[in-house]
Amino acid sequence: MSEYKTILPNGFRFHHVGVPIKNRLPNMRHIPHLKFSVTGYESSPFKYEWMHFDDDCTLPETIKTKPHICFEVDDLDDAINGHEILIKPTSPVPELRVAFIVHDGAPIELLQIIKKSTESKT
Repeated sequence: MSEYKTILPNGFRFHHVGVPIKNRLPNMRHIPHLKFSVTGYESSPFKYEWMHFDDDCTLPETIKTKPHICFEVDDLDDAINGHEILIKPTSPVPELRVAFIVHDGAPIELLQIIKKSTESKT
């Protein structure tokens, strides 16, 4: 029996693996303000995300050329604290906040799902 165990930082939950690709795939969702397109993680049973970048995309080269792993966290600001920040927190879509950090030269995406606030009861 193997003694291998994976221990993630407290509160980190695996979300997906992002893979940059050269050619757009059908049904990719374009994120205009970040100048890239994405598809896959929501439908892939193995949580692969395919990413295609516009020619004028200004995201860091490491994001455009290296695969990344993404973890969901409860508090994005707390999760990035003390790490080298590659991309500051941003919202690719209203329901998400994401940031990229660097760990041992690898890009790591951290994602916080924004809960819709319920109307206050008066």
